[in-house]
Amino acid sequence: MQTKQNYYPSLESIKLAAENLKGVAFETPLSQNFNLSKELEASILFKREDLQVVRSYKIRGAYNKMASLTADEKQRGIVCASAGNHAQGVALSCKLLQIKGTIFMPSPTPNQKINQVKMFGEDFIDIVIGGDTFDDAFNAAKIECNSKNKTFIHPFDDEKVIEGQATVGLEILNQTKEKIDYVFVPIGGGGISAGLSSVFKYLSPETKIIGVEPKGAPSMLTSIKNKKNTALETVDTFVDGASVKKVGDLNFVICQQNLADVITVPEGKICQVILDLYNKDAIVVEPAGALSIAALDFFADEIKGKNVVCVVSGSNNDITRTAEIKERALLYANLKHYFIVKFPQRAGALKEFVAEILGPNDDITHFEYTKKNNRTNGAAVVGLELKSSKDLAPLINKMKERNFFGDYLNDKPDLFQFLV
Repeated sequence: MQTKQNYYPSLESIKLAAENLKGVAFETPLSQNFNLSKELEASILFKREDLQVVRSYKIRGAYNKMASLTADEKQRGIVCASAGNHAQGVALSCKLLQIKGTIFMPSPTPNQKINQVKMFGEDFIDIVIGGDTFDDAFNAAKIECNSKNKTFIHPFDDEKVIEGQATVGLEILNQTKEKIDYVFVPIGGGGISAGLSSVFKYLSPETKIIGVEPKGAPSMLTSIKNKKNTALETVDTFVDGASVKKVGDLNFVICQQNLADVITVPEGKICQVILDLYNKDAIVVEPAGALSIAALDFFADEIKGKNVVCVVSGSNNDITRTAEIKERALLYANLKHYFIVKFPQRAGALKEFVAEILGPNDDITHFEYTKKNNRTNGAAVVGLELKSSKDLAPLINKMKERNFFGDYLNDKPDLFQFLV
């Protein structure tokens, strides 16, 4: 067997993984998106892993890894840590392979995801909730694993997991006879990007594989720039399915060789894609599932007239996040703005602000006096939704001319984080 330092998945091992997954993972559709194809003047195909049995590709790697365990390892049981999709893949694999598993999940994990894990794993899994972050759950899982001599099922930094995720690439190539010019693939820990890119290096080396990360968690891009696997100090966890401080060691080495480019996309852009997919195509995706599609606009000139595949990686979206998703999308589009408004100490000041300062299409979406004991004279935090980003400068000018302007909060993150 190859050592960890020089591991590269073989085509034979990936094809074996595909055999292992028959009857377990669906062959998900590769379908054209007509809206984006027309808009970008390209053939845009979606690889719909959001329609997978656990609503993400994670079942592929989890099952392939667990099916490879020895009889003794299966008897001792497995452990994993996850806040979402990997946990669901492991849970279903436990039930299908009749392996007892313990799944560690951090305390902020939404009940919807916890319930999904219970549903897929049934009596074959135990869930342990604890710690504030994924790292806390990960460390607790490793302690359990070592103390009880169980097998740890890593979400991405594992040979069999990478080979399982690579089967997405095999399916794409089997599902179209057309030459594929670009594949956009999301990057979290790097499992699917390492696996899929390896398949294309073997079977379609001229295809450019573009890795896509959230702007708030550029762990692969940072590592490639540094030419060594680098842990980030902090990450924005909004794109929870793709926000890791450090990618896998195996994954980094493979992606460094295989990826034509790695791009980061702003979280607000991802949110707009989530809303557009729902409103235009009736497709529900989680933030990580929108990553690959969110990158297309940044490559608009390059992909014109080309055949492009976007891996839609998952649909485990929590409906309670809808308000935040809309808010982030509006902020990214420069249509949502927060101010401290100083109301002059005269009667009718609020009426004047609404009637004469705001435009006819401007909406007040947030209003809170900062001096609760003197509502007639106090300053207020005001959130405004504009119809056009061009309306911002004239609005600020009118506020200043009439002595309403106190401060603009969008570019002050220390204050702004309490509003959004």
